[in-house]
Amino acid sequence: MSDTVAEQFVKVLRQGGVQRVYGVVGDSLNPVVDAIRRADGIDWVHVRNEEAGAFAAAAEAQLTGRIAACAGSCGPGNTHLIQGLYDAHRTGAPVVALASHIPSTEIGTGFFQETHPERVFVDCSHYCEMISRPEQMPRVLRIAMQYAEALGGVSVVVLPGDIAALPTARPTGTSTLVTERGVVAPPPSHVRALAYALNAAQRVALFCGAGCQKAHEEVMALAARVHAPIGHSLRGKEWIQYANPYDVGMNGLLGYGACYDALNEADLVVLLGTDFPYDNFLPQGHTAQVDHDATKLGRRTPLDVAVHGDVGETLRTVLPLLHQKTDRSFLDRMLREHARSLERVVDAYTRDVDHHVPIHPEYATAILDDLAAEDAVFTVDTGMCNVWAARYLTPNGRRRVIGSFLHGSMANALPHAIGAQLAYPGRQVISMSGDGGLGMLMGELLTVRLHDLPVKIVVYNNSSLGMVKLEMLVEGFPDYQTDHAPVDYAAIAAAAGIPSTRVEKPSEVRDGLAHALSSRGPYLVDLVTDPNIIAMPPRITPAQIKGFALAAGKIVVSGGVGKMVEMARANLRSIPRP
Repeated sequence: MSDTVAEQFVKVLRQGGVQRVYGVVGDSLNPVVDAIRRADGIDWVHVRNEEAGAFAAAAEAQLTGRIAACAGSCGPGNTHLIQGLYDAHRTGAPVVALASHIPSTEIGTGFFQETHPERVFVDCSHYCEMISRPEQMPRVLRIAMQYAEALGGVSVVVLPGDIAALPTARPTGTSTLVTERGVVAPPPSHVRALAYALNAAQRVALFCGAGCQKAHEEVMALAARVHAPIGHSLRGKEWIQYANPYDVGMNGLLGYGACYDALNEADLVVLLGTDFPYDNFLPQGHTAQVDHDATKLGRRTPLDVAVHGDVGETLRTVLPLLHQKTDRSFLDRMLREHARSLERVVDAYTRDVDHHVPIHPEYATAILDDLAAEDAVFTVDTGMCNVWAARYLTPNGRRRVIGSFLHGSMANALPHAIGAQLAYPGRQVISMSGDGGLGMLMGELLTVRLHDLPVKIVVYNNSSLGMVKLEMLVEGFPDYQTDHAPVDYAAIAAAAGIPSTRVEKPSEVRDGLAHALSSRGPYLVDLVTDPNIIAMPPRITPAQIKGFALAAGKIVVSGGVGKMVEMARANLRSIPRP
């Protein structure tokens, strides 16, 4: 008996390295789900909402570098995927999504649950095509997988349920999926222009993003050659901040330290592997940019020098052309400023902390950072959890931090953690969940319990949408509809079969987190945190100051950065004494 299209579909996924498909079973998906049931080496992962399945696939793909897969049944089943797929696509995570469809003979008739998925997913994918005949397989699926792998992002294959059940028309065969990408070498003219600009500038500052993932050594060598302070974006933090004697913090709305000043006082700012979107935090002049994607060059700020090339390859090529600078006064001044800015604010969460109720969230995050494993994976909800992760988690080159940092979707942390834990069963995975985000996809607690995943869920429970409140305040609006009635998430987790504890006093934070992290299975810690703690960006405008003045009665705390104070002090010790 020949295979069905569904069986062929599953075989091709397996050939491409897909180990699991996240989704909710149902109707038009039944042929594919049954094929997975009978196949070796691939599993169906039941989630409670297809959105969570797409987030989980995105996290798995980011962490492993392999294609991950998710699926949704016809109509509402596959439209639920769209939030997580947008997140995956903007992050560059290679994800293949199966959007099953109504019977092919009913398309265009207004049939029950009819949508047009081949149109719906176009904006959040590199490739979106429908299989309407068995003869299109396995070619279309292999094309989809290669698009996702080669370009980094989402491919969507639309498959009507009746077509999935038909016999195959072509042999499955085998085909090699190209998973290793070539390195973009910069043109010699670009390298010469960058070298000239770096040699001519007296004060150089580097600003690094996720494109520096494999270029830590080269970035440090460049900073040493030109005595440049190094700032980073949120996505660049995990790749560039560790083992970095030139660190001056992070720029942007979540930023801290001297990064903003370093960029705006430099003669030359060099953007390395970053498409930093907040152009008002960039100097808008005297800037060079290096990126492997030429479409990103110059779209955030005017450029004096644009270099199309991989960051590591570009720096290895340009370093031999650079003179060793001798004046490090700019670097030393920025390091001192960075240390002072951190020390001025660090006592915001240490002064009388044992008596401060509700708990300071930054205090709790500093303890979490201290207790977490050296190779922990943190998944972070959009909102104030992003702030605490950006300022208080300490990178070391082995830890990973996953979040919806480009799409900015709420509720991502728990489903991201599900994908991360399935990809790495023996690794510590910590979901830093806001109570607003957890409330959106709270059903995924049942997914954690169903699969007995040892995810550690830390809920920052301030009964408020803290980031939205901040946005209102800086615009001069009194916060409205941002607060809600308290919820006992520990009790909800316990009812779902997940061990949990509720922590209301600062003196209980360390023991509560330590017990959770040492537990063998899933565990939820419900931290009751202060809703009035609001983190400010490194620079605020007069309009924002006016907004805060208008929105009276709120506590505003400029964020400290925990262990990074020690890093800044260590950097100061490297400054030669006269």
